[in-house]
Amino acid sequence: MKAHDGFYIDGAWRPAVGRDPIDVIDPAAEQVIGQVPAGTAEDVDTAVRAARAALPAWAATAPAERAARLAALRDVLTARKDEIAETVTAELGSPLNFSQAVHAAVPIAVAASYAELAATHSFEEKVGNSTVLHEPIGVVGAITPWNYPLHQIVAKVAPALAAGCTVVLKPAEDTPLTAQLFAEAIHEAQFPAGVFNLVTGIGRIAGQALAEHPGVDLVSFTGSTAVGKQIAVTAGAAVKKVALELGGKSANVILPSADLAKAVNVGVANVMSNSGQTCSAWTRMLVHTSQYDEAVELAITAAAKYGERIGPLVNARQRDRVRGYIDKGVAEGARLVAGGTESPRERGYFVSPTVFADVTPEMTIAQEEIFGPVLSVLRYEDTEDALRIANGTVYGLAGAVWGEEAEAVAFARRMETGQVDINGGRFNPRAPFGGYKQSGVGRELGAHGLAEYLQTKSLQF
Repeated sequence: MKAHDGFYIDGAWRPAVGRDPIDVIDPAAEQVIGQVPAGTAEDVDTAVRAARAALPAWAATAPAERAARLAALRDVLTARKDEIAETVTAELGSPLNFSQAVHAAVPIAVAASYAELAATHSFEEKVGNSTVLHEPIGVVGAITPWNYPLHQIVAKVAPALAAGCTVVLKPAEDTPLTAQLFAEAIHEAQFPAGVFNLVTGIGRIAGQALAEHPGVDLVSFTGSTAVGKQIAVTAGAAVKKVALELGGKSANVILPSADLAKAVNVGVANVMSNSGQTCSAWTRMLVHTSQYDEAVELAITAAAKYGERIGPLVNARQRDRVRGYIDKGVAEGARLVAGGTESPRERGYFVSPTVFADVTPEMTIAQEEIFGPVLSVLRYEDTEDALRIANGTVYGLAGAVWGEEAEAVAFARRMETGQVDINGGRFNPRAPFGGYKQSGVGRELGAHGLAEYLQTKSLQF
């Protein structure tokens, strides 16, 4: 697609106030492939005003009509799925087959789920002598990351629109072309002017302006825990609601009763997909001491399969950050058994699939989110030890357990995390996703994600 040199505001592409561009770089070739405008606080204000003006009519629109628009959006995204995949590959670096299977297909499934929910959700209920109304919270400021650029947009915008809210989106500066393509899809699906608005820009300028704008009623942010804390402080000063999906350091617990080879192979694939740039990646593999050496060998073999299949990291800064963590792991005494900091290719922001053995729970690589293709294999002595290690970080976003089903479920119930896959459980677009502890506040996807954008009113009779 061709980059737009303006913002999508009030149903049309409009010129930016500021003239500073943002270069969009192909991380595989290290070449500029386009430019988009960097929004200012004035641009954000224009978008918020458009969203505020459109709110009363959209909030009053019948849920069935909102569902019809979302169904139309689903259809447009489906028709443009190849273009979506190619755009994500160009600006994120994801291999094309992964872009097709995940970056394009998953947002379509999520959009479809909200088209159905908008038509079937009960926005009114009877509670004794009261009628309880579930009403749109208002104007939503959505700030999305680069790692799953379209999915993160749809996971916020679709439920907000289903609820009757209007939206201003500020996407990550690394992947703005996907956001522009989504705005085109919104326009093609014939949403009313002002219901959805897009301002590209730098986080500390446009993102900050959106988070602190008095015309925004809810800020939905996905990104690092550090930035999420700043947004929470900003929103809290205005008593403004936030929905935060933040960092993770997920544990993949392999119980002795598990199919060890399957658990290790799926676990490695989980970490290496999207080049490790997944907040819910199972970056800590916990293995019983009796199976530890075998698990490490299996992980080395599995990681080697991704040498030519893995994409680059999104930018040079992220590549250098991941390399720094690898150096830190070696310095703190972990055993590097696969990969390392040496670049596997002459060009591109690539990091080799990396596996560490002999990792202990207190090491930096076992505690902090690396966001790259780096796996740490830890050993545990018994179930209580495994649970202590699994819960022993400030994060609680996702995890996995492998083993005899009843035993695995019992373990998963004790994990301090918002989502746990049992024996490789499949993605469910209707199941809530979100974190415990410093991994966030609120939930996305399904009815729980819709509820984030609703507020309640009781009528007493």
